[in-house]
This record gives sequence, structure tokens and C-alpha cells, in this order.
Amino acid sequence: MRYLCLLFLLTGCLVGPNFSPPDVQVESEWMMCQDERILCDDPFRSAWWSYFEDPTLNCLVEFAITQNLNLKEAGMRVLESRAELGIAVGEFFPQLQELVGTAERVKVSKNAPNSRFGDLQYWDFISGLQVAWELDFWGRFRRGIESADEFLYATVADFQDVMVILLSDVAATYVAMRTIESRIEILERNIKLQERSLEIVEARWRAGMVTDLDVQQAKTLVYSTRSRLPVLENELCHAKNAMAVLLGTVPNQVDSIIPPSTYIPIAPPEIAVGIPAELLCRRPDVRRALHIAAAQSAQIGIAVSDLLPRFSLTGFIGFESTTSGSTKTGGGGKFFDSKSLTYNFGPDFAWPILNYGRLINNVRAEYSRFYQAVLSYQNSVLFAFSEAEDGLSAFITSHEEVAELEQSVKAAERSTEVAQTQYVEGIADYTRVLDTDRSRLEEEDRLAIARGKIALSLVTTYKALGGGWEPFNCGEF
Repeated sequence: MRYLCLLFLLTGCLVGPNFSPPDVQVESEWMMCQDERILCDDPFRSAWWSYFEDPTLNCLVEFAITQNLNLKEAGMRVLESRAELGIAVGEFFPQLQELVGTAERVKVSKNAPNSRFGDLQYWDFISGLQVAWELDFWGRFRRGIESADEFLYATVADFQDVMVILLSDVAATYVAMRTIESRIEILERNIKLQERSLEIVEARWRAGMVTDLDVQQAKTLVYSTRSRLPVLENELCHAKNAMAVLLGTVPNQVDSIIPPSTYIPIAPPEIAVGIPAELLCRRPDVRRALHIAAAQSAQIGIAVSDLLPRFSLTGFIGFESTTSGSTKTGGGGKFFDSKSLTYNFGPDFAWPILNYGRLINNVRAEYSRFYQAVLSYQNSVLFAFSEAEDGLSAFITSHEEVAELEQSVKAAERSTEVAQTQYVEGIADYTRVLDTDRSRLEEEDRLAIARGKIALSLVTTYKALGGGWEPFNCGEF
């Protein structure tokens, strides 16, 4: 019993490196903090879509969380990782525990040693409990548990990352739909104005006040503007189809979920972003990369343990009986007799000393995979900061673009009114009217796109900041 106690005491050994988070570069503050629109000291808002105060968008978010198939698939991967962790934990305890039984007909060769001292033909019956337990002498199984545990955390982070991407895609697609609908409304309104202008030109032509050139130019503008309508309708159809996939439903159900509207979601003039250091804890893909590196670190310990001897305890307890002759019963009912009791137990030892460099190179390979995971984590941090800064910059510049375009639209509308008046009074030719009509349409269309870009920049910013999964407590499984 002394050597058994000694073996159990030595199961506290752990080979391989103990993981610690790699050093990464973290910004002290966001580059855009000097702008009054970026609130760096205010707490981060997890449910960022509520900024828009749009009931339809809120409904879409809830719908996507419950119906999206990619999210459900990611959830199944979490359940799979939980099961894998359970398997790894089970490996720490006796690996073999099974009831066994055999019934064999044996014929011994007459030329075999000792064949003269027993029956040459008999039945051999064995039944009992067989146990084998490889001791975790070097921490091989504990490293396996550690690796599986970290990988479970990585799959939970992956689930959260899928949710962040899903919510941002839902919001971005919704904004795109509303922007296209607004552009269609602008186009239809301009078509009506141009058709009215064409009627005026035709009336003046019939009165002999202008030439046919003005009529054809007016028609060209109307037809050209009308040709843009099917393009936008096709883009709207594509956006609805994309939304259907995100919501986990068929395309013809989207119209019943999203009523038509020309209202582009309005982003607030200011957004709270918190401090950059929070990004490492909040953004799921960064945490996933860290947990993968930790899981791979534990794999090094497993590989190192393969270089060292393994110690196991094995045993068997049961009954064995032989019966001569042709009878197939367990020794005439003596199988479970106390005299049939048999057992064996003891330690086993194995050490693969001739492995031709396979095990050493396996350790080197695990180290290489670990360094790859560390570099991937460090790169994910840099990429996260870059995405966040891009989003903040786009949010600021989009507001500035809209402010300028609003003034441009006002000027274009006034130019159109002046040109129409001068044309009717005969002061200007129709070319000036055409130019101002085209300019007004282009500026109004650009303004609608820019307003959509403000909303999209907010979505992009909070996607980069890793927000969206916290309100749903999706890390609990």
C-alpha cells in the first residue's frame, strides 16, 4: 500500500508551461475623444440599437435572436464543447470499468507441454469486473481538462461573436432597406416634377414658343430618371432577401414583419464608447483568440507528458470455471462457488523510449501552434482597435457630410425654382432647367445615402466595440 500512496501523492506534478495572457498594446484613449460627439467617459451602452428609438428595429433584433440559424448552430457548438469537457474530466478517473465475460471451448494439443496432466478438451467460463486506471502522474489528464475548459470558453465567445455580427447585420440591413425606400420616394417625387415640367414644355412647343429640342430634352430627363427606379427596387429586393436569411424565415414573410417606410433611422448626435481597455474584455473574437491560445498552451503539457513514463493500476475480480466433456454449463452450477473466485491487481509501467523523434517533434509542433495562437490573439487586438477607430471616424465625418449636403439640397431646390421661372419668362433656355433638375435629384439622393451612412457608422462602431451580446446573457449555458 505504501507505493500506492506514493503514486497518488505524485499525481500533483504538472509538466508543460502555465499559461498567462500575452502582452498586447492597448490605447490609453480613443483618437476621436477630442470630438464632442464621442463620449469617452460615459458608460458603454450594450443595447446600442436602442439609440435609434425604432420599434421595428427592436422587434427585428428580438426576432433574429430567436430564429437565426447561424446563431443556433453556434449554440450547438457550445453544447458540443461542454460534452467534450465532460469527456476530458472523465479521463482523470479510472478509464476502464467494465463487466466482462467469456465462454470458450478449448482443445489442447496433445504435443503441448503438460498435456498429459489434464483434460485436452474443456469449456472455460470467465466473468467479472475489469478495471484500468492510468494515474495522472505528470498532469496529462489535468492538462486535457484545462485545454477542454479553455476551448469551451472559446466556443462561448464564438457564440457571442456570432450574435454581435448578427445584430449588426440586422441593423445594417434594416438601415439599408430604409435608405433605399427613401431614395425611391425621392426618385418618384422627382419623376412627378419632371413629368410636370415636360407637360409645360410640350404646351409651350404646341404654342410655338419653343422648338422640339426642348421637348426631347425634357423626355430624355424623364426616361433617364425612370430608368433608375428598377435598379433601386432590385436593391431593395436583395436587402429584403438578406434580411430574411438573418431572421431565419422565407423572403415573402419580410414585408409582414417590416412595414414599408421612408424613415431612415436617426442616430444620436453623441455616442458613449467607454475606454479602450474594455475592448479586450467585451469583444468576443478577442476573448476567443485568448482562450484558444490558453487551450493550445495546455496541449504542450500533454505532448511533454508523452515523453515520460506512464503508470497505471489494473485489476480484475470475478469467477472462472472450467468444465470437461461436452457439457456447456458452468461446472455443474459451481461457477459462482467461492472456489471459482479469481482476482488480480497491480501497477503497470510503460515508457516509449524508442519513438524515433516523433514525440519530441510533437512537442515542437504544439509549441509552434501555441505561438501561432498568441500572434493571432495579438493581431486580433490590433485589428479590433483599428475597426473601432474606423467606426468612430466614420460617425464623425458622416455627420459633417450630412450637414453640408443639407445646405447643398436647399441651394439645389432654390436653383431649380429660379431656372424654371427664368425659362417660363424666356430669360434662360431649357438646358439650365435640365441641369438644375439633375443637380437637385443627385443632391437629394446623396443626402439620403449620407443619412443612412450616419446610422451605418453607429452600427459599425458598436460592432467593432463588441457590443450586443450582454443584454441577452448569452454566455450562460
